[in-house]
Amino acid sequence: MVDETKDQEEDIQNTTAETSQDTDSKSVENTEPTTEDKYNELNDKYLRLYSEFDNYRKRTSRERVELFKTAGQDILTDLLPVMDDFERALQNMDKKANVKTIRTGVDLVYNKFKSTLENKGLKHFKSIETAFDPEVHEAITKIPAPSKKLKGKVVDEIEKGYKLNDKVIRFAKVVVGE
Repeated sequence: MVDETKDQEEDIQNTTAETSQDTDSKSVENTEPTTEDKYNELNDKYLRLYSEFDNYRKRTSRERVELFKTAGQDILTDLLPVMDDFERALQNMDKKANVKTIRTGVDLVYNKFKSTLENKGLKHFKSIETAFDPEVHEAITKIPAPSKKLKGKVVDEIEKGYKLNDKVIRFAKVVVGE
């Protein structure tokens, strides 16, 4: 009886082993992708990645164009009140004959305009009696220096120079003493 029990246990183990081998071989066959499946999967990934990149490129291009269109919007918005003040001053010039009040009004508008530009980072730099620097100055002409200390220095300023956040946006047009 012990032999029969051993035989039955061996039969059960063999049957279980055969069943698990069949299942394993079927699952390996089913889960192992074919070359065509791998190709299709990689091609799909490539197409999706290409589409994402193309969409990104188009989106950034649109954003860039939009940024260029509205780049000066904030400064123009800040200058609109100055424009309104100039229009009011022009209207009042016809009504008033007093030059001093007109001068006062124009000075107020000028100061408001100047402070608006300075708040945006625009600054005038001093040129007269400084050493000529081709990085910030544009020499219009040279004249004999009125004194020895002005040789090689700026004698006169024809147009003011301006910097925007420490970058020269307009060179000062100057006369240099020699």
